[in-house]
Amino acid sequence: MTAPKAYIFDVFGTLTDWRTSVTREVAAVLPQMDAEDFATRWRSEYQPAMERIRTGKRGYVPLDEIHSENLSTVMKSLKVKALDKEQHDDLARAWERLDTWPDVLPALDQLKKRAIIAPCSNGSIALMTHLARHAGLPWDCILGADIAQDYKPRPAVYLASCAALRLPPEDVMMVAAHNDDLEAAQKLGLQTAFIPRHTEHGPNQKIDLRPTGDWTNCVASLLEL
Repeated sequence: MTAPKAYIFDVFGTLTDWRTSVTREVAAVLPQMDAEDFATRWRSEYQPAMERIRTGKRGYVPLDEIHSENLSTVMKSLKVKALDKEQHDDLARAWERLDTWPDVLPALDQLKKRAIIAPCSNGSIALMTHLARHAGLPWDCILGADIAQDYKPRPAVYLASCAALRLPPEDVMMVAAHNDDLEAAQKLGLQTAFIPRHTEHGPNQKIDLRPTGDWTNCVASLLEL
């Protein structure tokens, strides 16, 4: 394999500790709730909502709207009194205020010296921009779902990201803590790097603890990559 000309990254879980960050945001707004359970339920609505779009049952809508809708769904299921619009909208934007894992910023600074770096996330351009400003992510550009008008692991998302950079897939490395993300990218000819995040889903996490495919690189941290 030649050295990648671009590294594109999954963001939720791979670069950011969404669970701890969203739990903190929920606790500040809904102190009466089990904030960690609420955050987990909120995240559990993520894939089913995107799947309706992937399968054509719904047209593309940005993840910002899905997060807001899913917040309402969880509140109704837990019989939580609805927030006023300003509070609801601000809590829905909790996904713009996630903290990064400790290795992320120093590693991205190093990788940026040798190649293009960009998110290939299901987050919208707006969401990724606000998150980058909050967390200090030094992107060269923002790629992913919005430019493809679809959601990973649909092929269009990876291919649109490569096309936007005017690079063939083999010159681009997809970096993720999720094996299914890498499997989809590898099938399209991208290079792949697996980085485990053993506590993304909490101390009893059972998935993505180790690589399950023949990825280009399997490393313990972004700094190792």
